[in-house]
Amino acid sequence: MRTDTIAVIAFDRISPFHLSVPCVVFGEDRRRSGVPPFTLLVCAAEKGVLHTTAGFTIKPSYALKDLAKARTIIVPSWRDPEERPPEPLLVALRAAHKQGARIVGLCLGTFVLAAAGLLEDRPATTHWMWSDTLARNYPRIRIQPDVLYVDDGSIVTSAGTAAGIDCCLHLLRSQCGAEVANTVARRLVVPPHRQGGQAQYIEQPMRIKATDDRLADIFDTVRQTLEAPHSLDTLAASARMSRRTLTRRFRKMTGTTIGKWLLTQRLAFAQRLLETTNQSIETIADQAGFHAVASLRQHFSTAFKTSPSAYRRTFRGAK
Repeated sequence: MRTDTIAVIAFDRISPFHLSVPCVVFGEDRRRSGVPPFTLLVCAAEKGVLHTTAGFTIKPSYALKDLAKARTIIVPSWRDPEERPPEPLLVALRAAHKQGARIVGLCLGTFVLAAAGLLEDRPATTHWMWSDTLARNYPRIRIQPDVLYVDDGSIVTSAGTAAGIDCCLHLLRSQCGAEVANTVARRLVVPPHRQGGQAQYIEQPMRIKATDDRLADIFDTVRQTLEAPHSLDTLAASARMSRRTLTRRFRKMTGTTIGKWLLTQRLAFAQRLLETTNQSIETIADQAGFHAVASLRQHFSTAFKTSPSAYRRTFRGAK
């Protein structure tokens, strides 16, 4: 399994939580659990001792010059969306990106990538509260304000707070596969995989009721029987609800539609089979519930910009 060097940017008045997100995903030694080690470099964007918003200070062992060693560079946040980041940081990010490094902006870290000119004419996201500010200050960015994260190849951006964990698990999954990402997610006690297009927040969180428990049981069963021809009609019948009621309750619980959720589950299962088995594409299409290779290829290409066969070759080539 190939390992990489991950650099995380630290700066004065950084939030300890935001700094800890990439560190806890990539920095802990989990080799006993089968997770390959990464080399993690916390690099100071400014000289001297750095203050945190929690009242303690940190002094990173690495500096901006060390970004040249990293294949992935993560900017975990930024202290003020209206403050332009230091020019040496912007220069270092541009140089690293030009040399082929993947640059990641978590939460307000998107503003740092934008200031470096790395997001022009690209899709990106940030914390929903600051999406309008990002759009006003950087009109050439194709902002997606409602999603958890956006993976645009060499540039990745995420929404705020917990979405940074989702984004880092996505990066880990793309590098090391579903089993490794799931292992880390279990250790962190977070969902193993939330698709980037999932909503950042839900308008009206619902109290858990007996009917909600029944819905959870139904959809747990769906995950275990993805090969079956599930539909809105069959799920509504199982839940003893009308199509309209089921659709409304499901969106309130999850922030997405049943159709999108079901497609996400089937694609994630197909990815896992491609990564971990030698089964034919035809068999995987059946087991994931697509029931036709053409359907699997179409949805896979739309979601991941590659074919199932190419995905399998790329993933296995990365081991």
